[in-house]
Amino acid sequence: MLPNKLSSLVYLSNNWLSLGGVVMVTTATVFWLFLLPITLRGQVTHPYIGILIFLILPMVFFAGLVLIPLGIALHLRREQRSGVTHASFPPLNWQNRDFRRLVLFVGATTFLNIIIGSQLSYGAVNYMDSVTFCGRTCHTVMQPEYTAHQNSPHARVACVDCHIGPGASWFVRSKLSGTSQVFHTLLADYPRPIPSPVQNLRPARETCEVCHWPQRFDADRLRVIHQYGDDEHNALTYTVLMVKIGGGSSGQGIHGMHVGEGVHIRYAYSDEKRQTIPWVEYTDRQGRSTVYRAADAKTPLPGNLPVRDMDCVDCHNRPTHTFQLPDHAMDEAMASGAISPSLPFIKKQGVAVLRRDYPSREAAAERIPAAIDAFYRQNYPDVYRQQQPAIAQAAGALSQIYQRNVFPAMRVTWGTYADNIGHTDFPGCFRCHDGNHVAAGGRTITQDCGACHDLLAVEDPAPKILSDLGLAAPAP
Repeated sequence: MLPNKLSSLVYLSNNWLSLGGVVMVTTATVFWLFLLPITLRGQVTHPYIGILIFLILPMVFFAGLVLIPLGIALHLRREQRSGVTHASFPPLNWQNRDFRRLVLFVGATTFLNIIIGSQLSYGAVNYMDSVTFCGRTCHTVMQPEYTAHQNSPHARVACVDCHIGPGASWFVRSKLSGTSQVFHTLLADYPRPIPSPVQNLRPARETCEVCHWPQRFDADRLRVIHQYGDDEHNALTYTVLMVKIGGGSSGQGIHGMHVGEGVHIRYAYSDEKRQTIPWVEYTDRQGRSTVYRAADAKTPLPGNLPVRDMDCVDCHNRPTHTFQLPDHAMDEAMASGAISPSLPFIKKQGVAVLRRDYPSREAAAERIPAAIDAFYRQNYPDVYRQQQPAIAQAAGALSQIYQRNVFPAMRVTWGTYADNIGHTDFPGCFRCHDGNHVAAGGRTITQDCGACHDLLAVEDPAPKILSDLGLAAPAP
C-alpha cells in the first residue's frame, strides 16, 4: 500500500508548480548547509548572514513546501476533471519514467545550487557589506554622507559596522524601519537634506565602543590650530590648546566627567536637531543626582519634551560624516600645502568663491577654478605669470573643498549639519555649558574654559610653547 502511495506522489508531483517548490526547498537547504557552521557557534555576528539565515532562507524553504502539495492537489484535480483514473501507479524504479525524471531533476538542481549558491552567497554577502553598496548602489540619495565618509578617519570602516552593528536583530529592525524609505527614494519625495540626527540609532555602547573604550584613561592632548588672515599676505597665527581628554574611573577630563564609570547623564531637548537643551540630569559616580534647568524656561521641565540618555554621539554627532565650513577648510588646506599661502589674498578670495551660490556641483567645478584664475590674471599679473602652477593647484583644491561639502541637489550647504564637538562654529558644548542651566541652590553647569582645556596660545604668530616643544614654524 505504501509503495503505491509513494508512486502516486511521484507521479502527481511531476508538474511545474511542485517542481518549482522542490527547487526552492533544495536551494534553501543547500544555503543553510553552507551557513550551518556559523549557526552552530551560537551567535551570528554578521547582519546580512543573520538576515539570510533567519528570514530569507525560512521564507524560501516554507514557500517551497507549500508549493509542492499545492501542485500535487492541482494536478490531481485537473486529472479528476478530465476523467482520468489510476487503479495503480508504476513502481518506484529506474524504469519508471516519472520517477527517473524527478530524481534527475532534483539531482541536477541540487548540483547547480551547490555551485551557484556557494559563489553567490559569498559574493552577495560581501558586496552588501561594502561601503559602495550602501553609499552608491542602493543609497544614491546618501551622496553627501558617502562623500563625507570617504574623507573621514573612518573611511575604512564599513557603514554597517556603525549603523547596524553585529547581530541579526538590529539589522532586521533597521531594515524594517527603513522600508518606507525605499518607496520615498523611488518616488523622489525624500527629505532634502536628510534629517540629522538619525532617530532610533543603536546605542553607541554597542557600536562605537567596540573600538573606542571610554574607560581607558587618555592623557591630555596637544592641539595646534592654524589660522590664516584675510589680508594680502594671509598672515598665519596659531591657537594652541591642551585638551583634557580624560576617561577611566578617576572622573578626570572630558570623558571622565561625561561617560566615566558610574556617571549617567540624561537631557531633554526641544528641537529635532537636539541643539536646544533646557533640562539636564547629572548623576555622579556616588549616585547623587543633580537637575539643571534653563534659567529662562517658562514652563516646568522636562514637561512633555523627549528625554534622552547621553552617549558618545551626542557630542561626536558627526564622527564620520563631517562637513566643514569654508574658513576652516581653507585653513586646513593652506596648512597642509594643498593651497599655497604665498598667493596674495588667497584666503579671502578662496572663502568668497566657496560661499557663492552655484546651481549644481558641475557648475561649481567649472566656475570656481575660473574665478580664481581670473582674479590673479586681472589683479596680480606678475603673480599670475610666475606662480601659474600654484594658482592652478589652489583652484583645484578649492573645487575639491566645495565638492566635499556642498550638494545643491540635496540642499546641503555650508552649516547645514551642526557639529557638536567644540563651540566655535556651532553651540556644541555650550548647549549645556552656557552658564544658564541652574540647579536648586543656584549651582550652574560650569562654563570654565579650564575644565576642558588649557589655552596655551591664542592667535599668536609665534607661540613660545611651540618653540619650547620644537614645533615652531619659521618666524613671520
